[in-house]
Amino acid sequence: MNTQQRIIDAAISVLNENFSATFEDIAVSCGISRRTLHRYFKNRNELLEACNQNMLEAWELATIKACNSSENPLVQLEYLLYAGIDSGTKYAFLIKLNENNKFSSIAYENKLSSAYFQKRDQLFDAIHELQKQKVVDDQFPLPWIRILFTSAITATIMAFRSGDIAQNEVKKLAWSSFRRSIGIQINKK
Repeated sequence: MNTQQRIIDAAISVLNENFSATFEDIAVSCGISRRTLHRYFKNRNELLEACNQNMLEAWELATIKACNSSENPLVQLEYLLYAGIDSGTKYAFLIKLNENNKFSSIAYENKLSSAYFQKRDQLFDAIHELQKQKVVDDQFPLPWIRILFTSAITATIMAFRSGDIAQNEVKKLAWSSFRRSIGIQINKK
């Protein structure tokens, strides 16, 4: 792993714990000097933009992996939910910044973006098909399901961070809650 990526990884970890952390704190965590850190990133905003880009790339990869995990759209959706929870937990401070529109983020697109959008759209098209097959309740429009999906991830991250729910249970609780909320019945034998 190159130095720039080590700095980004350290920044993500440090800023998740303390968003007020300084360049010095990040440099110490990374095992480099502040001067070296400044060679890679001129200021905090530049570092935050790099962290944000790293988050978006990681999310795109996780989405593609989740959608490629199975031919079954319900399994894909479950794995996508888990990927969203993992990503949201790792990048919690960035998600808050993006929600509060604190980023003057440049338009982001990389070589994965078209594959990501294609996989994401295929999955949500499959949900529409599952509604036609009565596997998913058809009273919920697709935009509602997308918002509910995102909200399930957010609620799960909050539960995870609170420490009130066992870490090994929180993802399964999220999936159970989400699938029931859109009318998916899983037959237990």
